[in-house]
Amino acid sequence: MRILIVEDEERIARDLAEAVTAAGYVAEIVTDGEEAWFKGGTEPYSAIILDLGLPGLDGLTILKRWRQEAVPVPVLVLTARGAWSERVDGIDAGADDYLAKPFRIEEVMARLRALLRRAAGRGEPQITIGPVTLDPRTREVTVSGQPAALTPLEFRLLNYLFHHRGRAVSQMELSEALYSHDHERESNAIEALVGRVRRKLKSDVIETRRGFGYIVTPPQPK
Repeated sequence: MRILIVEDEERIARDLAEAVTAAGYVAEIVTDGEEAWFKGGTEPYSAIILDLGLPGLDGLTILKRWRQEAVPVPVLVLTARGAWSERVDGIDAGADDYLAKPFRIEEVMARLRALLRRAAGRGEPQITIGPVTLDPRTREVTVSGQPAALTPLEFRLLNYLFHHRGRAVSQMELSEALYSHDHERESNAIEALVGRVRRKLKSDVIETRRGFGYIVTPPQPK
């Protein structure tokens, strides 16, 4: 999952990027409002962390433009403006959550995980499909109760498929979600990555749909 961090304060942006990366996501930092508006509206991010006080375009204007352009990505607004009226303005502009500075990185990450859960249409922190359980908070994966030793990249793949369960995800979409733009990747990188995850899980939870990509199918209610 790719997370866009729009923040012009270098230290805050760096701390957020480190936390996002440690949580198993791909972090990208943008410091300018115009660039943020363009990237947020044209590239596939799972969520955006948006500061309101930006050079170029301010965050509130960017957010309004995204929503007018029907950009559906969840947005967590960060701001030094703590007045209740400004929080209302942010929510009305289309923010999914709002956090005033100063803040704890742990709270930002908890709110980010909640946004991603809601975007995936679920409320519980853990996801269980078949014998496989994935916990985004601890970045742990178990198979029939036994831990599976996945690398950070393998975890990101499984996390993305589990969050988008029920639909086929193409190799191109997975590549965009798992790698940063400056990362060199081989043509068969996704196929090889899926193969490694399948072997470690010893499960057929990841299915191949010829011509469409990969799918994780949730169990049908009885």
